[in-house]
Formats: sequence, C-alpha cells, structure tokens
Amino acid sequence: MRRALLLVVLVLAPAAPATAQPDGRALYLEGCASCHGDDARGTPGQAPSLLRAGAQATDFYLSTGRMPLADPHDEPVRSPPAYSARERRALTAYIGSLGGPSIPAVDPASGDLSDGQELFTSHCAGCHQAMAQGGVVPGAVAPSLQDATPTQIAEAVRVGPSLMPAYSERDLDQRQLDSITRYVLSTRNPPNRGGWAIGNLGPIPEGMIAWLLAGSVLLLILRLLGERTEP
Repeated sequence: MRRALLLVVLVLAPAAPATAQPDGRALYLEGCASCHGDDARGTPGQAPSLLRAGAQATDFYLSTGRMPLADPHDEPVRSPPAYSARERRALTAYIGSLGGPSIPAVDPASGDLSDGQELFTSHCAGCHQAMAQGGVVPGAVAPSLQDATPTQIAEAVRVGPSLMPAYSERDLDQRQLDSITRYVLSTRNPPNRGGWAIGNLGPIPEGMIAWLLAGSVLLLILRLLGERTEP
C-alpha cells in the first residue's frame, strides 16, 4: 500500500525544473542598453543601432570579447569573453530576433588550401600578414588570427569589424570562405622545411637575419686578419 502511494506521488509530482535559461533581453538591458539604447536603436556618436545587426555580428563581438566596452570610444580588441557561453547564446538570440543575418556556417575541410592561400594573400594579408600573425594599419590594429575559431573567421569576413571591409557572398562565396578558413587554420602548424622558422613571417626577416649573421662573421674575419698584419 505504501509503495503504491509513493508511486502515485512520484507520477503526479511536477518534474524538477530545468536550469533556468538566461534572459537575453534582461542581459541586454543590463550590459548593452546604456550605449545601444533600450530599443537597440543606438546612440549618435556613441554606439550604432543593433536593429538588423543579426546574430552573426552579435556572436562575433561577444565570443571574441570585443563587447561590451568599458568606454564606447575604445577600439574593440580581442579579449576574454565577458559572458558565459549560455549568456552569449541568449544575447545572440535576442539581438538576432531584431533582424539581420544569422551565424554563418563554415566547413574548412571542404575548402581548397591552395585557393585559400591565394584568396587570403589578395584580400587579407595586407593587414594580417601572410601567416595571419596580425599587424598594424593606420588608425587600427589588425589582430592575429591564431586564436580565432572557424566560425569567428567566417563572421569577421562577413561582418567586417573595425576598419576591415565586409565581404558579402557576392564578393566571396561559401566555397571561397571555406577555403580562406582552411588556410588560416593551416598557418598554426606550418611546415618548416628550412629548419628555423623565425616566426614564419616570410623572406624579409629571414634575409635580415642572414645579413646580420653574415655581417658579424665578416667583421670577425676582418678583425682577425687585421691583428695578424700588425707589425
């Protein structure tokens, strides 16, 4: 009898509530609205509108720690994310509901490495360097891409953060995007057939090191020869 009553209680009892999901709008009002406005329409001279910004841009800026900013006039740079993965998903879903492109799909394995290198060299290497190590451009810093995930690489191509131009599917189609992503990932473990990689930055630093070493050896030889010819 007691077992039967216990079984009835277990069946009728409400299921234990699942872990509450973060409220995307509440997170937005708490951490973003002071700059972007309660209605997400932005603030002139301070922050842009997020209407139709989409999940694509939101996920990129939050997952790379570029948002939120301590000062709206600071340049967004890659930092540890301020929100947990669950909070980022909630915020991304909320801002994505205001319209705009979704998070892009990317499949590096289906891309062509040779095409990716050519596309990256022609579109990206001028700022990020040929080995995606980053660099300095007038008025901004082109970050290293060594820590970027495939999704973040694809998002950056489509979003165009900071001074970087945004490339639509008309500019770079899906296969080209996959190829660029594959190439960037390949720069993290490049083949160093010549031995000493020197940062994999190309022939200029390698040439400078060679001239420095050769010059030092030449000076040493001249010094030794000079000592031998002294009376």
